[in-house]
Amino acid sequence: MNRDDIHIISRHSNWTEDGIEKTLQSEVYSSSQAWQKFLQLLFISLGVGFSVAGILFFFAYNWDDLHKFAKIGMVEALVVLSASLVLFSKLDVNIKNIILTATAVLVGVLLAVFGQIYQTGANAYDFFFGWTLFITLWVVISNYSPLWFVYLVLIQTTVVLYAEQVASDWSVFFIIDILFLINTLALLAMEYLPRMVDGFRVPAWFSNLEALAAVSLSTIGITIGIFERYQSSLLVLILMVVVFYSAGIIYGLKIKKAFYLSIIPFSLIVIVSALLVKISDDAIMFFTISLFIIVSITLLIAGLINIQKKWRSEEHGK
Repeated sequence: MNRDDIHIISRHSNWTEDGIEKTLQSEVYSSSQAWQKFLQLLFISLGVGFSVAGILFFFAYNWDDLHKFAKIGMVEALVVLSASLVLFSKLDVNIKNIILTATAVLVGVLLAVFGQIYQTGANAYDFFFGWTLFITLWVVISNYSPLWFVYLVLIQTTVVLYAEQVASDWSVFFIIDILFLINTLALLAMEYLPRMVDGFRVPAWFSNLEALAAVSLSTIGITIGIFERYQSSLLVLILMVVVFYSAGIIYGLKIKKAFYLSIIPFSLIVIVSALLVKISDDAIMFFTISLFIIVSITLLIAGLINIQKKWRSEEHGK
């Protein structure tokens, strides 16, 4: 129950002011304990993040003055210490997950230091692939959304670097196909695993971020394809986008999630605008595109407002 629901019920009932106040305190307003927990996690996250950044700058500044065993030994000691805190301490599980995320970043620092000292000659994608591989078990066991985010970034970075350094014959559309598929599969897992696995929770910001990443990739890929030479990988991307966008609209209406109903139409507006530019790039066309964007976004906002009003009326009618 949100603030609007409480106000509507209070206007059409004999609900007392004390009852309304208690409901607002319990359902809408954050308690002092909730704020304390939020600030605690925020400051711990900032502290751990700044500590990791300090470690990175320490090695960067003092690289020439440190012995190679000192370089590796210090990073290994930090990894062992932070992993031991996660395993053996009695800290809150959220704090442990924050420390584990920092430990996962330190694994990358350790691999980078090792490669720099011994000049392994490995490609950059080898570094990110090894980093991804070594933290996989931590990611799966912890099931912590920020760590999953780091993991997905590492996977996609590995794919991009592999395409640049090894698979030079891969087209940009094929790379976007792979990245789009990775983010789409991750999004599907976030939407359906909580219903299939007890205790599995995905915060809204994470699923929204993955949906935004998938839509951004599809928009960029198709927009590039409009101005580039036709390739079969572009056709595959278009087919996947048609399926994904259609399913996204249907799913957004089903679960009443306006985020999907906003980013998908906005992507289509961008794609249609690029197509109009491809047809003509004179002044009249740019004026037409400007009108198209203004009108389409206005209609989109008005449609979203009407849909949300309909959802609210349906909830109040239950």
